[in-house]
Amino acid sequence: MIWCIAAALLLSLSGVPGLFLRRDGRGGEGLACLLVLVGVVCGFVGVGAGLWRGGEDLFTLPWSVPGGELALRLDPLSAIFLLPVLLIAGCGAVYGLGYWPQREHRDNGRQFRLFFGAIAGAIVILLTARNAILFLFAWEIMALSSYFLIVTEGEKEETRRAGFIYLIATHTGTLALFAMFVLLEQASGSFLFPAAASLPAAGATAVFLLGLFGFGLKAGLMPLHIWLPGAHAAAPSHASALMSGVMIKTGIYGLVRLTSFYSEIPPWWGGTLLALGAVSGIFGVAFAIAQHDIKRLLAYHSVENIGIIALGLGLALLGRSFDLPALALLGIAGALLHVVNHGLFKALLFLSAGSMIHATGSRDIDSYGGLLKRQPWTGICFLVGAVAICGLPPFNGFISEWLIYLGALRALDSGALTVQMAVLAAPALALIGALALACFVKVFGIAFLGEARSAAAAEAHEAPASMRLAMAPLLVACVWIGLLPFTVAPLLRQAALAWGGQEGAAAITTILAPLLWVGLYGWLLLALVALVAWWLRRRARRAPPPEATWGCGYLFPRASMQYTASSFADGLVELFRFGLRTERHAVHLDQLFPEPRAFHSHTPDSVLDRLLFPGFRGIARGFTWLRARVQNGLVAVYLFYVALTLFVLLLLLTTY
Repeated sequence: MIWCIAAALLLSLSGVPGLFLRRDGRGGEGLACLLVLVGVVCGFVGVGAGLWRGGEDLFTLPWSVPGGELALRLDPLSAIFLLPVLLIAGCGAVYGLGYWPQREHRDNGRQFRLFFGAIAGAIVILLTARNAILFLFAWEIMALSSYFLIVTEGEKEETRRAGFIYLIATHTGTLALFAMFVLLEQASGSFLFPAAASLPAAGATAVFLLGLFGFGLKAGLMPLHIWLPGAHAAAPSHASALMSGVMIKTGIYGLVRLTSFYSEIPPWWGGTLLALGAVSGIFGVAFAIAQHDIKRLLAYHSVENIGIIALGLGLALLGRSFDLPALALLGIAGALLHVVNHGLFKALLFLSAGSMIHATGSRDIDSYGGLLKRQPWTGICFLVGAVAICGLPPFNGFISEWLIYLGALRALDSGALTVQMAVLAAPALALIGALALACFVKVFGIAFLGEARSAAAAEAHEAPASMRLAMAPLLVACVWIGLLPFTVAPLLRQAALAWGGQEGAAAITTILAPLLWVGLYGWLLLALVALVAWWLRRRARRAPPPEATWGCGYLFPRASMQYTASSFADGLVELFRFGLRTERHAVHLDQLFPEPRAFHSHTPDSVLDRLLFPGFRGIARGFTWLRARVQNGLVAVYLFYVALTLFVLLLLLTTY
């Protein structure tokens, strides 16, 4: 545990020395990166040592805060969340040397590195905290650090707006968590976290609902996702990678840890998470398809993947409710592995997107085109991340989704209709995967294939060495888990047993045994793809010289004749028009040879832009009207208020 504490301290303080160094120098950023990397190494050593011992690593110190205690404990459940935190934080620090150099960001570079390290250190403490006060303390540091990362470019109105929405959302969720921990303390008698399966389910409804709201708001479960698209789009790309890859998973960690406290799980807990997971997954990817901004698109895919994790957790809760160990273990194993996998491939996608933005200066997908020729390494990394996020073999996203599929099908083994209905998670997951595939075919085809769609794309260049180096470990990790999934089976086994108890100790080993064969099939698929690629390349050498593609009668086809992001996705967007309600702005063409016209489409967020903003504007107008009537400037009316107040006070005094 000492190693993990050292990691948290080094990460948290990594940006402090740079505050005392020159704004335009490279010493501060280099020292911050070094401290982050040393902290990451300490963290990996601590996690590895804790898992090697096979037990729980506990560290306690007295704390003067009432009800608080510096109680830290590393168990397999914490470890499985910590691993992607450490890897993504280290990769992000190296990435920032090329993407956000201090000499080019004199006004905000030091601020960014200070809070980048602070959020990583706070997450390490949060995931190992075993006292509610310490947990909330780390939670608030994480929340405030995230805010300052989001508003790094505070001179932009869009950035300030995203930061303000995030700040409101995160503190609303924190208030719910305060109430949840108070009720939990009343049930357990202490602010220390209860042992697994030690609390009865009686009276836990309010605790679960408050936790679902507070943790779901952080995780981005729809319809609680309102802060997420704007925040991820506004933050620098390596901050988005850290926030999307690990910060939102603290909400999932909270739900997993909270449900582990109870010995009995009411069936409606699992059913609620299944419903929220299906809605988040399907509509998250539907909103992603409609986006033109590469970072907003990836942000909505975070909502989608949080939905997939919720599907797995919902299946696991149903398995515990109806005493079905196989269902519970498959669900929790799939959910926990997808936590790791999503962190890896989503960070890889955000860093790849940052490379594209760094080269072109734009987040608009329609301003790219032909980037694979100019950024081959970025293109390969983005392609691997895209295949993984679509849940396709042979990369890591397939493994975790395969476990959730198996869990959904195991629901049919139950005699209870409630559990059998959970099999609907399988078609929901299939629909999510199909839509994700369509979305990333659009993104990769428009951004990396074809011809350059702008002058900036035509002059794009590959990312600096530090940015390419930072993407490499994430790419290797995605491939590693996809081709060698049996290597993560021991960690999954320990984490699943730490969550659900030791009842399924024998079953989990049998359930995870097929991972060896899944990895073998991945190798065979990879060999087949390589063989086909070799055959096509050999055949292409003997083919006649390529001719220009027929351009529908145009002698000189232009880049603007290619599909746009809107036209490519229009059919799928129309299928979900009842939920997306995309706005199209176009001029009607009524001439045979019209002048150039413009077309623009925009898909507002259904919850934030169509519900909350209009609702709060209406409330504000109502209070403005009321204030104008109450404070009307008439002295007689004010005297009436005074007399009415005195009458009420006299009435109260007389009554009591």
